[in-house]
Amino acid sequence: MNTSTQSLPIVLEDVVFSRHEQRLLGPLNLTLGEHPRTMIMGPNGSGKSLLLRLCHGLLAPSSGEIRCGVNALPALAQTVRNQQAMVFQRPVMLRRSVRGNVLYALRLRGVRGPKASDLAERALTIVGLEALASRSARVLSGGEQQRLALARAWVISPEILFLDEPTASLDPTARALVEASIQQFSEQGTRIVMTTHSIAQA
Repeated sequence: MNTSTQSLPIVLEDVVFSRHEQRLLGPLNLTLGEHPRTMIMGPNGSGKSLLLRLCHGLLAPSSGEIRCGVNALPALAQTVRNQQAMVFQRPVMLRRSVRGNVLYALRLRGVRGPKASDLAERALTIVGLEALASRSARVLSGGEQQRLALARAWVISPEILFLDEPTASLDPTARALVEASIQQFSEQGTRIVMTTHSIAQA
C-alpha cells in the first residue's frame, strides 16, 4: 500500500461552499485522515457529498482553505488526487469486463502487464468478485457494481478512500458484502472517510 503521507491529514479551515449566492456548506473547521475510519453522518441534503468533493479537489471552496498534508488545494489538486480515490453513491461502470474495469484504473497510473494482472486479481478477491472477472461489468447487480467500484478505487493504492454513501439503496445482503469489503481495505491500511445517514453504520 501507499506509505506516503503527503496528502494527510486533510485540514479544512473556515471552509464555505456557496452556489448562486446561497451557502450550501460551512463554515467548517475539521481534520480528516488522522484515524483509520471516519464516518460523516447527516440527513439527505446536508452537504455530505459536497464535503467529500471538496476534500477530493473536485470542487473549490468559495472561501476558506483546504490543506492536504503540506499542500493547499486547488493549486496541487491533481497531485493530491493521485493519492486519493473516491467512490460515488452510483458508480459508473465502463463498457468492459469486471477485470477490465480494474485494469483500466491501473493503466491510467502507468501500471501494466503481469503486475497489473496480479493487483487486479488481489483487489477482486478482496471484494469477492474474482469468479465474475470475465463478466461484463454493466450486467452486475447493484451491490456487485458497488464492490467493483471499491476494487477499482482501492487497486491504485490510495492513502485515503472517500466513500459517498456506498451502501445506499442496497438490500441487507449486498450492504453486508460492501461493508465487509470496506473493512478489508481499512485493515490493509487505507484510511476510510465515509458518509452515511445510518446510525447503525456509524
